[in-house]
Amino acid sequence: MPGSLLIGVDIGTSSSKGVLCTAEGGILASATIEHETSFPRPGWAEHDADSIWWGEFTRICRQLLSEKYSGRDVGAVGVSAIGPCMLPVDSQGRPLRPAVLYGIDTRATQEIAWLEDHFGADALFEHSGMALTSQAIGPKILWLRNHEPELFERTAMVHSAAGYVVHRLTGEHVIDRHTASAFNPLFNMRTLAWDGRFAEPIIDIERLPRLLEACEVAGTVTAAAAEETGLVAGTPVTAGTIDVAAESISVGVVDPGDLMVMYGSTMFLLNLVEGHRPDRRLWTGAYSLPDRRVLTGGMATSGLITSWFRRELAGDERRIEAETGISAFQQLCDLARSVRPGSDGVICLPYFAGERTPLHDPDARGMFVGLTLQHTRGHLYRAVLEGVGYSVRHHLEIMRELNAEPRRVIAVGGGAQNDLWPQIVSDIAGITQLVPDRTIGASYGDAFLAGLGAGIIESIDVLADTWVRITGHIEPTEG
Repeated sequence: MPGSLLIGVDIGTSSSKGVLCTAEGGILASATIEHETSFPRPGWAEHDADSIWWGEFTRICRQLLSEKYSGRDVGAVGVSAIGPCMLPVDSQGRPLRPAVLYGIDTRATQEIAWLEDHFGADALFEHSGMALTSQAIGPKILWLRNHEPELFERTAMVHSAAGYVVHRLTGEHVIDRHTASAFNPLFNMRTLAWDGRFAEPIIDIERLPRLLEACEVAGTVTAAAAEETGLVAGTPVTAGTIDVAAESISVGVVDPGDLMVMYGSTMFLLNLVEGHRPDRRLWTGAYSLPDRRVLTGGMATSGLITSWFRRELAGDERRIEAETGISAFQQLCDLARSVRPGSDGVICLPYFAGERTPLHDPDARGMFVGLTLQHTRGHLYRAVLEGVGYSVRHHLEIMRELNAEPRRVIAVGGGAQNDLWPQIVSDIAGITQLVPDRTIGASYGDAFLAGLGAGIIESIDVLADTWVRITGHIEPTEG
């Protein structure tokens, strides 16, 4: 008799995380593995799909099952990952090159310009509901065709990250509609299906995976995958999705007007909306639950800037961290907390790796403006946090223009663990942010979607009943 426990695993930009849960949302085990992202050339960002995506998935599964549990206890498995990504595989399902990552990889700018010139930017926008940007996968496939033609000829299928892990688990070639929404201009946002209208110069539609909902069962664990993971052959596996959608599920984003603000390596906003809301400045798409649409925005950097700041400008704080265990980030936040709002005139433009939404400018650059001899590290660090806060405000102003103002804002992610940054965002954007009692991340949402797809969880209503509890509020400070 199959078990009823649920495994969720998320493959992120810099780490992979997994949880083993009960059907009621109780966490029995968790595991995390750190990894590096490769930046082989300016504007390129890549992962090795086998060593990072699949390799870390297998290691996490074995860690989750290493103590008191075995694969026989697991009733379903869910996966999420960074995305959208572009991974060409051959007829045996083997990667042909390192995976090209999401919008932080800007290599396909010439392909975007060619597609817009060839088909017309307006026609492409009408079809996909989004402008072609570095987040789009269609231009990256065209880049592969133009620059690595021999590999393109051997490409039998193009996967994104979660879909590749699901393929290794089940042998199936699938993709969820939320991820597929970013494969523009190959995906029709009105029909939520692959569409060959603009595909001819890019790729045959037959070389794209089968479309499913994120919570649909894609297949079951094969004997070969069971041998590598410790799972039992025949265990159901759902189609998977992009990490942001899974993390939104993990904190209860299920109704129109719900907005998740994710404080991660990059800041991401996901707003559940009524109907199709196209706008060139943001991304739109399907969601990880059926019959729902989203408006989303993603900055190129946020937590990545704080990591850069810690590495390059916080030598004293890193030394104290090594000697005392007090986090360098905590020390920097304490310094920033002592600085008045506005950082005494220091302004940070947080475009350290170009910018995704709403600027869509890979050539944008970060800067500090207004420096004087009186300014300190605390001023600079607070200016970084405030710069990201103004980017959040920029996104929310656009959503209001589209009559998609959020009614409920939920803060998640590592950057939300220290109350200073969310407070700065609330003050600048004028929003109240709700804080769940636990923000485990996308892997928790993966586990829920797995249980829902396999029938172990009866209804989406269970999410609010037992999985998600809001315990904190961050109100904007007056004045």
